[in-house]
Amino acid sequence: MSRVGSRLLAEKNGLYPVFLKLGGRRCLVVGAGKRAEERIPTLLECGAAVTVVAPAATSRIQLWARAQKLVWNRRRFESQDLDDIWLCVVATDSEGVNRSIFEESHSRRILCNVVRDGIYSNFYYPAVVRRGPLQIAVSTAGHSGALAQRLREELEFQFGPEWERWLRWLGEARSSLYDDPLSPRQRRTLLRKLASRKAQDAFFRRWGVLPKNAKREKP
Repeated sequence: MSRVGSRLLAEKNGLYPVFLKLGGRRCLVVGAGKRAEERIPTLLECGAAVTVVAPAATSRIQLWARAQKLVWNRRRFESQDLDDIWLCVVATDSEGVNRSIFEESHSRRILCNVVRDGIYSNFYYPAVVRRGPLQIAVSTAGHSGALAQRLREELEFQFGPEWERWLRWLGEARSSLYDDPLSPRQRRTLLRKLASRKAQDAFFRRWGVLPKNAKREKP
């Protein structure tokens, strides 16, 4: 299938938005260059058990291996590397190798992403804004990574660091409400009020923060 045909098929079927829990799951990264280096930190942050397979690795990946943050098998990929793997990221310079690993992963029902080659991928890496528990992911389904990055930068401005503090406060308030003997309807009403724009603005004002899109009062 051509690259255009693959993209059109993805548009026809649509993409299923989801956030995966990778804690303790075995994830494989094939290749250990700069592209792999960009993908590994997110896997580690999510608590994945990461194995890297590559004859050579960047100094940063070698450092992670020495610190036992991941396992580095210093050799070329072998099919048994996919045994008991839950998710695979492929970042080699060979299209033939990339395609072969993707097809093997697909046959084993393993989620696979070939970096910068959406044809051989079950999922895309979105551009992500992180504010503590809050994550906002942007995907263009492979049409324009540059646009996704630009939107991420705009969202980072709109959703500043103060959002992390507010969201953690909301989580604590939510837990307290579930400890109270309230009816489901009462609890839903209070949860909506806590998450309302009015309550948000009041919280930010208490911390001396003016929301990014709020209008400043004229002197």
